[in-house]
Amino acid sequence: MNPKNAFFLLTLCFTLLSEAQHSVSGNLSPADDYKWLIAYKLNPDHQNYVADTAVKNGAFSLDMPANAQTGMYRLVYAVPQEEFYFDFIYNGKEDIVLSFDSQKGLSFISSTENLLYARYFNEIHGLEKQITQFYSEQKKDRNLLLNLNQKLAAVQKSFETQSQGMLSGHFISANRPYISSGYEDAETYMKHKREHYFDALDFNDQVLQGSDFLKDKVVNYVFTALPNHQIASKEKEPVIMDNVKELAQVLEDVSATNKVQLFNSLWTQASNDNLNKVADFIYDNYLKSLATETNKSELIKKIEIQNRLRLGAVAPEITWNEGSITKRLSGLSGAKNYVIVFWSSTCSHCLQQLPEFHRALKDIPNTKVLAIGLEDDDVTWKKESAKLSNFVHGIALGKWESPYADIYDIQQTPTYYVLDNEKRIVARPGDYEEVLKFLKDHD
Repeated sequence: MNPKNAFFLLTLCFTLLSEAQHSVSGNLSPADDYKWLIAYKLNPDHQNYVADTAVKNGAFSLDMPANAQTGMYRLVYAVPQEEFYFDFIYNGKEDIVLSFDSQKGLSFISSTENLLYARYFNEIHGLEKQITQFYSEQKKDRNLLLNLNQKLAAVQKSFETQSQGMLSGHFISANRPYISSGYEDAETYMKHKREHYFDALDFNDQVLQGSDFLKDKVVNYVFTALPNHQIASKEKEPVIMDNVKELAQVLEDVSATNKVQLFNSLWTQASNDNLNKVADFIYDNYLKSLATETNKSELIKKIEIQNRLRLGAVAPEITWNEGSITKRLSGLSGAKNYVIVFWSSTCSHCLQQLPEFHRALKDIPNTKVLAIGLEDDDVTWKKESAKLSNFVHGIALGKWESPYADIYDIQQTPTYYVLDNEKRIVARPGDYEEVLKFLKDHD
């Protein structure tokens, strides 16, 4: 090959590579709150690390890899990652400039995809809010309602046209709302809105799967498609469970891989809202079998741990020996509250905190503490536990391999659980100071 031609080809390849690489940059506020950003590519059932960058005085610039796939991405700026993040669309064709404020949220300065996406949802939500207000305020102006529906239809059509062939178009088309063709009273409107909620959704669309869009849609339907009139809390859970059943029918032809993600999002929402009957219904009837079918044993383990240790659950049994006598947690009596603390005599944090906790409890009556030492042997444990004479002591040999480390999901020592007089879990404080505060507040 002619050397000049070889040089030309190398130059061309480098140019094409350079053109394919783009950046995400912008400003974060308040500047002092941000030190680092990590970018992940969202996929249907997991996320992949892509890149990271430092944040200096609130400004950042992150180079996307030349081979970065198109789709939805997530920028994480703190821990826990599930709370401190924002998402954006990356089409592999443009640089993205954005601004993020912890109070005002995310806005885009430069990005055809993301600006169109943001404008659409801003406009469509604004019109839907006006229609909701029309009904909630019991207005009678039929022309006003007709005008709002016409605007809604025009906005939807306009953005679908603008977004053809774009990634944002997948979301815009899938979000097509129910639009009445004429005047409907509130009850009829809500009935039709519910009936047509899933019309535009394609649960097999891989672009939608690689985002939180479908999860948010099903969560919104299941937990907000409720009767217009006020219902008591105990009546709410059966209605939500009926919504879950209806969703299951909609998802009949969707793959198990996709369904497990959707039902997991429902279970998570129910758990977060302390709707335990709903959470158990979702897990027992759908999620457990789907997780088994898709080999997601870790998901099953996570759910069973949370069910076992959730607020209101009876604390799992603990046994220990005092001489030749076997004692049990369920057999402890004579207190209003019980505190279980898992600790270790070789843990420096424990040796600092537990004596302080021990002293402070003298001012809090009607409380008993069961201290379970996770130990390799009993030599140091005997010495250190003797200093905490007001605690009931038990030892669990095997340390992190002890059954209690798994049963009580012990990730660090010390770990605290507060129980009521029926041994039900009422709090999982992060440290002994939180334990003391809880006990004083509930004295």
